[in-house]
Amino acid sequence: MNEYLFTSESVSEGHPDKIADQISDALLDEIIRQDIKARVACETYVKTGMVLIGGEITTTAWVDVEEITRNTINNIGYINSETGFDANSCAILSAIGKQSPDINQGINHSDPLQQGAGDQGIIFGYATNETEVFMPAPITYAHLLVKKQSELRKKNILSWLRPDAKSQVTFKYNNGNIMGIDTVVFSTQHKENINQNILREAVMEEIIKPVLPKKWLTKNTKFFINPTGRFVIGGPMGDCGLTGRKIIVDTYGGMSRHGGGAFSGKDPSKVDRSAAYAARYVAKNIVAAGLADRCEIQLSYAIGIAEPTSIMIETFRTGKLSNKVLINLVRDIFDLRPYGLIAMLDLLQPIYFQTSVYGHFGREEFPWEKLDKVDALSQ
Repeated sequence: MNEYLFTSESVSEGHPDKIADQISDALLDEIIRQDIKARVACETYVKTGMVLIGGEITTTAWVDVEEITRNTINNIGYINSETGFDANSCAILSAIGKQSPDINQGINHSDPLQQGAGDQGIIFGYATNETEVFMPAPITYAHLLVKKQSELRKKNILSWLRPDAKSQVTFKYNNGNIMGIDTVVFSTQHKENINQNILREAVMEEIIKPVLPKKWLTKNTKFFINPTGRFVIGGPMGDCGLTGRKIIVDTYGGMSRHGGGAFSGKDPSKVDRSAAYAARYVAKNIVAAGLADRCEIQLSYAIGIAEPTSIMIETFRTGKLSNKVLINLVRDIFDLRPYGLIAMLDLLQPIYFQTSVYGHFGREEFPWEKLDKVDALSQ
């Protein structure tokens, strides 16, 4: 018997770090919509009453930074000072420069297939067959909880909900198999006058129970709903927010290793983002092909060099083939050069705002989730 607990967390679109991610990716999408050759590294900082947007952007596109930023904040739900942040009156500051020509000369190439990586980096991808979406259960259900909160808030079903929320789910495992849910933590921002008993009952009945499978809930499952007893001050008024500070929420909830590079605000020439999507694509197809129950892949790149400098695969003793054989299959079937993976996954399209909340993986609408390499891997 090898019993253990594993916990993952997620945050809602109204969390300050996620506000920053959404603004960065909203700007990226509008730039890509006009200029697929753009080089974008857009960082956002939010705090009470202000938004600061910085980074390096080289493009022929013209975007209304202020309008996109205000619309993004407004759509999240911060529409007046009562919510702690007002899309209509917050100050918006810009400190955007251009990409260094030293970097640019290593990326641009007369032969697109020889396009070099935009920077050095280590990248991980992961997949597991413990859920239908080939993702770890803890992060999957943590995302679903905060997504449900947003749905109820926007439909005004629970009128006292505010945009900021966090979830945390602890699963109990035995020899890698899910035994049940041990603990659920859920905190949601709310209006001043809501009774906490009413809030806790509503969160349990309208958010937690509809989302979490009954088979994993027992009489011993612990629930902590707004455990401090009050969450009125939230969003940027409660904490400052920064692009790229929720990298574990964005990926596998800690179940897989992480190379450290964030995603939001970066165009696909940045392998921090595009190669992480490709690594997920590879790992998911390996697991879906039945070659392993769990698969983690590491890629590494050097700035200005097209081919990955290394590929590592770990299947945690669940592989049907040796790791060496799997690596050879990956090299034969997948093009992991920057231009190759951009073409393979059709990444030069404005899809990035959608990724900026509720996880970049395990969502079928994204091209890196397709399973079109299963047959090739199975042969």
